[in-house]
Parts: sequence; C-alpha cells; structure tokens
Amino acid sequence: MSVRPAPVFAPLTARALVLAVLAMGAVVLLSNVLVQYPINDWLTWGAFSYPVAFLVSNLINRRFGPGPARRVAWIGFTVAVLLSVWVATPRIAIASCSAFIVAQLLDITVFDRLRRGSWWRAPMVATTCSATVDTTIFWSIAFAGSTLPWVSWAAGDLAVKLAIGVCLLAPFRALLWKMAPLRTAG
Repeated sequence: MSVRPAPVFAPLTARALVLAVLAMGAVVLLSNVLVQYPINDWLTWGAFSYPVAFLVSNLINRRFGPGPARRVAWIGFTVAVLLSVWVATPRIAIASCSAFIVAQLLDITVFDRLRRGSWWRAPMVATTCSATVDTTIFWSIAFAGSTLPWVSWAAGDLAVKLAIGVCLLAPFRALLWKMAPLRTAG
C-alpha cells in the first residue's frame, strides 16, 4: 500500500486574506439582506448569493490549506456578525452567524479530507454537506415558530444552493488553472 505525500500549500498572503475576508463579508451581507425578500412560497433571493461563500472557502482551502481557510472563516464570521447587526433583524443575524461558522468549518474539514480525489469531488461533497447544515441551522433559528412559510423556503433554499454548488464547479476549476498547481511533498 503506497502512502500519498502530504500536500504543500502556498503561504497565505495578506492580500489573499483581505480579499477572501471581503468576499465572505460581502456574501453574508448580501445574503442577509436578500433572505428578507421572498420570491414565492418556496424561495427567497438570499439562496442565490450564499453559495459563493463555499466557493471562496474551497478555493482558499485548495490553495492555502485548511488552517488558513479556517482563519478566513473566523475573520469572515467576525465581519458577518458586525455587518449582520446593521442590516438584518436580530433573529436573522443570530441565525446567519451561527449557520455561517458551523457550515464553513464543516466545509473546510470535509474538503480537506477529500482533497486528494478528483478535482470536483472535494468541493462538491463539501458544499453539499455544508449547504445542508447551513440551511437547517439558519432556517430553524431565523423563522421557526413564525407564520411565514419557512419550511418551504428552506427546501427551496437548499435546492438552489445545491444547484448553484454544481454550477460553481466550473469557476472553481477555471480558477484552479490560474492558481499554482497543488504540489506534494517528497
């Protein structure tokens, strides 16, 4: 049985950290505003913006490794908390921040465990798992007990997140070609 060498990651630069955190903050801010606007009984506008957070996380994880990806998630979480209290109701802010950090940390862990497989497997499985957890946490905290059709919104939200997750595989792959190839030690 052969042992695969450990991946060697590029160091996380200050520029990459700032860009990733700004992207995370923008996605969460936009999503927290858009989730307050339903399209119908099955969907809100927030479902379309949030999956980009998983793309950012997966790209950072692929290029810089799980440690820097967690750092981006925690700083992004802090930015999300600060922004959410200004643009969303307190309940949505709490739900969003709780769902964000749990889902991001899960995404990073799953991605890292699957990184050595086919290029598409780690981002697809990680996004599927984390989108499901994110949806469950967010919708149950944000709207449980309300008279709004939150269960159907949650179902529509998850369906859109999963569909967009599949669509984001193309930009993920394209951006991988622009990044330095993943090297291995040894």
